[in-house]
Amino acid sequence: MSDPHHGAGCCSGKPAPVADIHVAHKHEHGAAETSEAQLARDPVCGMSVDPATARHVHAYEGQTYYFCSAGCKAKFAADPQAYLGERPAPEPMPEGTIYTCPMHPEIEQVGPGNCPICGMALEPKSVTVDSGPNPELVDFTRKFWVSLPFAIALLLVEMGSHLGLPIQDWLSATRFGPSLPNVLQLLLATPVVLWGGSSFFVRCWNSIRTRNLNMWTLIGIGVGAAYAYSVVATLAPGIFPQGFRDHHGNVAVYFEAAAVITVLVLLGQILELKARERTSGAIRALLDLAPPVARRVRPDGSDEEVPVAALHPGDRIRVRPGDKIAVDGAVVEGASSVNESMLTGEAMPVEKAPGDPVTAGTLNGSGSFIMEAKRVGADTVLARIIEMVAEAQRSRAPIQRLADVFAGWFVPAVLAVAVIAFIAWALVGPEPRLTYALVVAVSVLIIACPCALGLATPMAIMVGTGRGAQLGVLVKNAEALERLASVDTLVLDKTGTLTEGKPKLTDVMAVGAGEDEVLRLAASLEAGSEHPLAEAIREGAAARGLKPAAVDGFAAVSGKGVKGRIDGADVSLGNEPFMRDLGVDVAAAADRVAALRAEGKTVVLLARDRTLLGALAVADAVKPTTPEAIAALRGQGLRIIMATGDNEATAHAVGRSLGIDEVRAGVLPEDKVDVIKQLQAGGAKVAMAGDGVNDAPALSAADVGIAMGTGSDVALESAGVTLVKGDLNGIVRARKLSAAVMRGIKQNLFFAAIYNVLGVPIAAGVLYPVFGLLLSPIVAAAAMSLSSVSVIANSLRLRQMRF
Repeated sequence: MSDPHHGAGCCSGKPAPVADIHVAHKHEHGAAETSEAQLARDPVCGMSVDPATARHVHAYEGQTYYFCSAGCKAKFAADPQAYLGERPAPEPMPEGTIYTCPMHPEIEQVGPGNCPICGMALEPKSVTVDSGPNPELVDFTRKFWVSLPFAIALLLVEMGSHLGLPIQDWLSATRFGPSLPNVLQLLLATPVVLWGGSSFFVRCWNSIRTRNLNMWTLIGIGVGAAYAYSVVATLAPGIFPQGFRDHHGNVAVYFEAAAVITVLVLLGQILELKARERTSGAIRALLDLAPPVARRVRPDGSDEEVPVAALHPGDRIRVRPGDKIAVDGAVVEGASSVNESMLTGEAMPVEKAPGDPVTAGTLNGSGSFIMEAKRVGADTVLARIIEMVAEAQRSRAPIQRLADVFAGWFVPAVLAVAVIAFIAWALVGPEPRLTYALVVAVSVLIIACPCALGLATPMAIMVGTGRGAQLGVLVKNAEALERLASVDTLVLDKTGTLTEGKPKLTDVMAVGAGEDEVLRLAASLEAGSEHPLAEAIREGAAARGLKPAAVDGFAAVSGKGVKGRIDGADVSLGNEPFMRDLGVDVAAAADRVAALRAEGKTVVLLARDRTLLGALAVADAVKPTTPEAIAALRGQGLRIIMATGDNEATAHAVGRSLGIDEVRAGVLPEDKVDVIKQLQAGGAKVAMAGDGVNDAPALSAADVGIAMGTGSDVALESAGVTLVKGDLNGIVRARKLSAAVMRGIKQNLFFAAIYNVLGVPIAAGVLYPVFGLLLSPIVAAAAMSLSSVSVIANSLRLRQMRF
């Protein structure tokens, strides 16, 4: 596994011995004779580096540290203690921090607490870099692992006879007598229920106190009833009539049901909390886009390395080749091309000259320039995107809403039936009336125990997401599956989603020379360029077996093109304004160039000694699977909209070729969120598919975010669904999977409820006056178990379904 702190650019090498401190990777070009004992250790990535050849060195507290790359050095300089020792505990949230419920964002309060609606722990609204582990997750995880062995022991004691282990018979045969099994179960169940499930009872009580009955109400009452009944049956078995005793004369107990339910609910909460915690990974990935340090230019012209947090508007910052831009600002000296795909999603770098704006988080190319900071901290575009992602994540609703709605009417009904049954049996029941009344009330509550209801959604989700992984559809959270089935509008990014995300040479047009000659000369001029357009031209020439010629007097004109002397002639390659500046007549190619541009292609012209030789077209090709997928999605009744930061001509050309319903071009990150919100305001259920950092806010704002597996980490973290192969056919499969899972959840809820609905009246004694039939707690527990088996079996069917 790679080190999480290992920045891009680190070379490979084997880890240094632990005793050999301070060094990084062992450079291949270093001295071959350097022994491992002489190597140092990079404190960031842990790899070996030769101190004699290391180019990246930093002194801290009198000690020299060596690094494999500038990235590792910058990370260390920003926070040495994070790499030299144990990271300090996260600072407490500032006084006055607003906390909100992740499931009910309308709930807000100052400081931590529990949601009065669902009982969930509140979380801070503010975005933090390192907030430490979720205390609720830590608490539930500890309780789960401590409670699990007790629950397993209880199952063995209670159900051992079914496995050929009559443990109860063995215990009853001891000198302590038949009461020993129940006493042992009491001792085993008490820490699980009263300690492991303590949070459940608090939430249950809060739900009753605030009159917001929910799943915690059912869990608290069900577990509490099973445990309390069993405690009474163990400590005061004499109050129960003979009809409720087994062949040993003992009253049946349900400690194992109370304990197992507690452990299962704890496990479900752990899985849910971990899934919620992963959503903050999108924010961490966004924060990682901005470098930790920047090179501020002093008034005397010298540079100083400072943390980005120390920058202020008006500061001048030197941006070297390959650097990430630290803050928003404008170029004041120099020129370069900047890769803005992290924010725009477009592969083509943007040429930057004095006066042009630059944005935090984007990546500088091969040039160098000085910029003036305009917006820093929370005012940068990147910071605003981070806040947009956080806000969109908080606005999501949980799939557990289905069970809560059911609980809203089921719990009061069960409580009412239990009270009525108790009163009826206490007034007119046979002797001993109060004992019968107590047992009937307990039977009603036990048969209403929410074990199956608690399994209904998680089992379907677990099996469904596992099946989805086999299909190349990764589902991050349950609500994504719930919502995907009802989506009626799909918004798609272009680059990397509909297209390959990498420009390729598509056309070579010859005017004054052959095609091969045009391509050879163009590839010669672009031989040393790192621009994606240049790479596409070079790859096109290589595919035809053309070798570039030597270039003399090479020069690049920012934003226009390149030129040089090849075979004694002046050769130029660039856009139309560049050709006009050189006095080249491009009329002979005007119609063909216009047609290529109408197809959404980028066109450059080639001239030799001011005579037009031809033109080359480069385009981001549509993925081979895209047309089939678009047709299938439209066949499912989806309205398809493309929202891209690309220009109108390119966007509409792609849209026409694929039969997309609506095209929106020139869309910035903020605009994509607006597009989503406008559609939602009109009543649409919107899914958004994309792969760039610019798509992250829209992916989070959509009802369902779908990330292409070939895209950025931020897009993957922001989305609820990820297509591993980056193939839109995965959306077709994902929607079918979603419909099947939701159908399974509803069936599970039916199975979970039908035994209760049928069993509660019987447990209340409605058949006793006519048939003399009274449902014992043993039968009630059997019905409860049968409903759980039905839920599990129904969920497992999803594993065999084809999508």
